[in-house]
Amino acid sequence: MSLPYSEKVIEYFKNPKNVGEIENADAVATEGSPACGDMVKLFLKVDPDTRVIEDIKFKSYGCASNIATASIITELAKKKSIEEAKKINWKQASDALGGLPPVKVHCAVLAVDALKTAIENYEHKRGIVTKKEPTTVKMIRKRLARVINPLTGLDVLKVNFVKEISLNDGKVDILVDLNSDHQFAGNIKEEIKERIEPLWDIDRVEVLFLDQAVKAEKP
Repeated sequence: MSLPYSEKVIEYFKNPKNVGEIENADAVATEGSPACGDMVKLFLKVDPDTRVIEDIKFKSYGCASNIATASIITELAKKKSIEEAKKINWKQASDALGGLPPVKVHCAVLAVDALKTAIENYEHKRGIVTKKEPTTVKMIRKRLARVINPLTGLDVLKVNFVKEISLNDGKVDILVDLNSDHQFAGNIKEEIKERIEPLWDIDRVEVLFLDQAVKAEKP
C-alpha cells in the first residue's frame, strides 16, 4: 500500500533535524496539544546583537507530517534573522517537503505558529516589540485561548477552565479549575506561564489551583 506522503516527508519523519531542547533558551513556544493529536514545542537561541537565530530545536507529538513539518521549519529558520523568520509560512514548509496531503496541511500551520509565537515571546522578553502596549486582561485571555485542556482537547477558556484572572502592577494571578495533584496540573501550569511570562511588562505569573486557593483563604 502506498503512503500519502512525499519522499521528503518520509525522510524528515525518519531522520528529523534539530530534535531536542536548548538549555537556557532565549524563547520557547508550544502550539497544539497531545489531546488534539498534534503538538510542537520550539526552542530558540538568538544572537542579541544581530538578532539571528543561531540555534533552534523542537519536540513534537503527532504523526509523520507533524514531525516532518516541525523539522523543516527549524531548517528554514536557522541562521535567519528573526525578521526573515517571521515571513516563513506554511506553504513554504509544505513546498520544501514536496507537498502535504490536504488533511495534513494543519501540521505545517501548527509548526509555523510555534515559530511565530517563539519569536513574539523573544521580542517581548527583550523589550523589542514594535508597539509596547500595556498588558491587559483581554490580552492575557487571548494568549490563554491557545492553551489546551488535555482533559477535553479544547482551550482552557472555552471550557471555563480558567476561573479568575487578576492583573496588578505587572503581577498576574490565574485560578484554574483543577486540584494541584491532578496528573495534568503541572503541564497546564507550565503552558500558562509559558504564554504569559514573556510579555514585556509582566514581572510575575502565579498559577493557583482550587485546593491551593482554599488553603490561602483559610486564616
